[in-house]
Amino acid sequence: MRSPLSTRSRYRRGLAASAAVLLAAGLVVAGSSPAQAAAGCTVVYRVQSQWSGGFTGDIAITNSGDPLSSWKLEYDFPDAAQKVSQGWSGTYAQSGQHVTVSNVAWNGTLGTGASVSTGFNGTFGSANPVPTAFTLNGTACNQTAAVPTVSISSPAANTRFTAPASIPIAATATATSGRTISKVEFYHDGLLLSTDTTAPYAYTWDSVPSQTAAYRLQAISFDSTGAKSATADVPVFVDPSTSPAVVADATSLTVAPGETATFKVALSKAPTADTTVAIARTTGATTVSATPASLTFTPANWNTAQTVTVAATAAAALNSTATISATATGHTAAGVAVTVARAGDAQARFAQLYSDIKNPANGYFSPDGVPYHSIETLIDEAPDHGHETTSEAFSYWLWLEAQQGRVSGDWAPFNAAWTTMEKYIIPSHADQPTNDKYDPSKPATYASEYPLPSQYPSQLEPSVTVGSDPLANELKAAYGTSDIYGMHWLLDVDNVYGFGRCGDGTSKNVYINTFQRGPQESTFETVPQPSCDTFKHGGPNGYLDLFTKDTNAPAKQWKYTNAPDADARAVQAAYWALTWATEQGKQAQVSTAVANAAKMGDYLRYSFYDKYFKTPGCTSKSCPAGSGKNSSNNLMSWYYAWGGATDTSAGWAWRIGSSHNHFGYQNPMAAWVLSNNTAFTPKSPTAKADWAASLNRQVEFYQWLQSSEGAIAGGATNNWNGNYSAPPAGTPTFYDLAYVEAPVYEDPPSNRWFGMQTWSLERLAEYYYLTGNAKAKAVLDKWVPWALSHTTLTATSFRIPSDMEWTGAPATWNAASPAANTNLHVEVTSYGQDLGVAGSYAKLLTYYAAKSGNAEAKAAAKGLLDAIWAYKDPKGVSVAETRADYNRMDDRYDAATGQGIYIPPGWSGKMPNGDEIKPGVSFLDIRSFYKNDPDYPKLEAYLNGGPAPTFNYHRFWAQVDVATGYADFARLFPNG
Repeated sequence: MRSPLSTRSRYRRGLAASAAVLLAAGLVVAGSSPAQAAAGCTVVYRVQSQWSGGFTGDIAITNSGDPLSSWKLEYDFPDAAQKVSQGWSGTYAQSGQHVTVSNVAWNGTLGTGASVSTGFNGTFGSANPVPTAFTLNGTACNQTAAVPTVSISSPAANTRFTAPASIPIAATATATSGRTISKVEFYHDGLLLSTDTTAPYAYTWDSVPSQTAAYRLQAISFDSTGAKSATADVPVFVDPSTSPAVVADATSLTVAPGETATFKVALSKAPTADTTVAIARTTGATTVSATPASLTFTPANWNTAQTVTVAATAAAALNSTATISATATGHTAAGVAVTVARAGDAQARFAQLYSDIKNPANGYFSPDGVPYHSIETLIDEAPDHGHETTSEAFSYWLWLEAQQGRVSGDWAPFNAAWTTMEKYIIPSHADQPTNDKYDPSKPATYASEYPLPSQYPSQLEPSVTVGSDPLANELKAAYGTSDIYGMHWLLDVDNVYGFGRCGDGTSKNVYINTFQRGPQESTFETVPQPSCDTFKHGGPNGYLDLFTKDTNAPAKQWKYTNAPDADARAVQAAYWALTWATEQGKQAQVSTAVANAAKMGDYLRYSFYDKYFKTPGCTSKSCPAGSGKNSSNNLMSWYYAWGGATDTSAGWAWRIGSSHNHFGYQNPMAAWVLSNNTAFTPKSPTAKADWAASLNRQVEFYQWLQSSEGAIAGGATNNWNGNYSAPPAGTPTFYDLAYVEAPVYEDPPSNRWFGMQTWSLERLAEYYYLTGNAKAKAVLDKWVPWALSHTTLTATSFRIPSDMEWTGAPATWNAASPAANTNLHVEVTSYGQDLGVAGSYAKLLTYYAAKSGNAEAKAAAKGLLDAIWAYKDPKGVSVAETRADYNRMDDRYDAATGQGIYIPPGWSGKMPNGDEIKPGVSFLDIRSFYKNDPDYPKLEAYLNGGPAPTFNYHRFWAQVDVATGYADFARLFPNG
């Protein structure tokens, strides 16, 4: 038996986070079964990128037949000059034009409906045609009996366009006898673009930016019975424009009747002579105009932006639109979409932010359609690079698209977001291949957590008794699989680290982890590692022996950590999508996502359980092991995690909950949805009752932790000191859990950041808005006046709490007579202008005001939203942030302070790019790619003694919190 660690943490606006150790499981050995023939299969072959004489290919295989324990794909290249030169995620062999791809050790298991991807680099002669016939274990793939067909008739494969491209896509679809085609869906790289219900089937994808890799244009047809075709797939390329262009600093703006708004114009490159740019309204409402009529740029001032003023007459109709064009001879034109809206119109502001976020040129999404944590790459918080992403970002994306569906009535973007989430951040069967070896009676092997990173690796202790897992068999019976349906928390979207998938070095969208070693491990002190550790990188045993130690050598393994707040937010977003789609009579259009949200909620119950399934009130390693559901705390803890061996023939798997419960992770809104809305009732027979119990317990948790002033304190644990020690005498308890001021991480304390207050209380406010729950109202009635007393608003600025400090403790919980907590106090120690937190805060106040009628809360919500708009920029909203904490990027480990990355004496290894991991390294030493970042000179100057660097970050979650704040205010207070 082998034991990985896996954990997840939160960091916001300079708040570092570290979290508790997670450990591995009982070994179950099973013999391998023979490979079988695939009764059906689908193969999608893509040219991912192409250059003179060479290319990169990607092959996606889906098994629609019986489960396979190994697989072999075969196909023929159409041209004799086409050759495979290097492959990954598969073993490639070629004889003449015939290619054979066999599974590697970690991806041989392919269940019914499961998919696996493999790729290769190849060469070609004068042409690079796509293979058309494939077999899987001898069975022909892409057979079309009883299903419709679809093909992309234009553009042709490998067509090249110039950015910003307008790509017309046409498809031909045919139904089988007696059926008709009901619709054709158009995608790029798995991201839904549009749906066409009538022939000829076509869509034009506009404003496509350039990128090195190919875009994959895709089409799927559906017939009158609902049967679905295989995916037609055509690669195309969009090259950077070589011609000069007029550049505008905005793609859209709003202007009120009788008012003006501005944008700026420049040229993309120096002209050879003076150049006139004409400014004019080219389409739309004649009540909108722009001045001046022209601008002149010279070879000297071509990149100095000049202002264009857009005006709407007093008679301009609300919601009317126009396009202002900026054109110049020999230049690509720029266009700005103008919407007429009342000054401060919240719905128009939502529309503009939605446009900003979805504008490909702004960079919020990867070429695969995955939302980045931030546009900017030099950023270190919970993700230690801006082009990583989190399950949090995906859940916020769902929330954004739900609001857009409410406005537009188009639910395809919401469904596409859920599909993209499933594809990239919910591990597939191939990513968690040995779950069938999991033994619920022995879920994991114990190892203690420790306060300091220097106390790791942690010794495995098989002699410590762990409880049994009461959910595994129920979930397997409900869904017919041992796989977990939950998001892993962290993804290296662009493969910046270079781990690749299971060590292949090249795959993008890679599951990784960072925090592993106790509450003092800050984000500046982590050693990033792959979630699938095949020992290709790191030390002799990959990264595993930095975290745990055993008498036996570690085994290659996979491991994932779920962030319960993100999965619960996905459920929350799906609820609103169903509510608004139902109002439109379109509930069937979101039914699949709703069913999957209920499924996600079913698995999310693992977060209720103690880490090692011990009973509440555990005060020693030898305390009673849980049985049945008596190890559930009915609260949403900091994580749940699962993992196992990559070797399917001698496999084992493990699962754990978490003993640490933070108020900030509770979501009574999601608990109410999963226990009260029939569309969200999970399949497991006990899930609805579990969520009903959790709903009540979560609301009580807020009551117990509410300070005398009104803010909510930290949380509680069942695992004192990480080793089930007895808490100090007099420690208050909540259903036998011990009060902890700063659960999970302490550098800095997890209860310090005001954003935890707004995130969590916003969910409580939504629950109160929908139900009128008296306990929720009582908590909010006390919290809102406290928060407002620390909020300052002007027309163009605001100040809200940033950091807090705590004194005292709550009283031991008495459900029959809750105490007033006169000994628990909070003090606001700093204030700031965190735009994302302000958006979340405004939503909280909006829901509270809409239900309670509190006029002060409504006015504050509107005031916050108006003030936030003063920070509008061409890509969204942002505020200057000075990051003095970035001096820690250059820290070496200091035993006296405990700061810096701790590497055990004698241990050494390498990151994929060759960066050495050894005692004495810094954050930057093992992330040397940062030195190529365009913002690195600012950081370098600071580390050399200059001023702390300042950044204007565009975090995805923050943009969405602000955008949905406008949407909710417009919906709940349509008259402003």
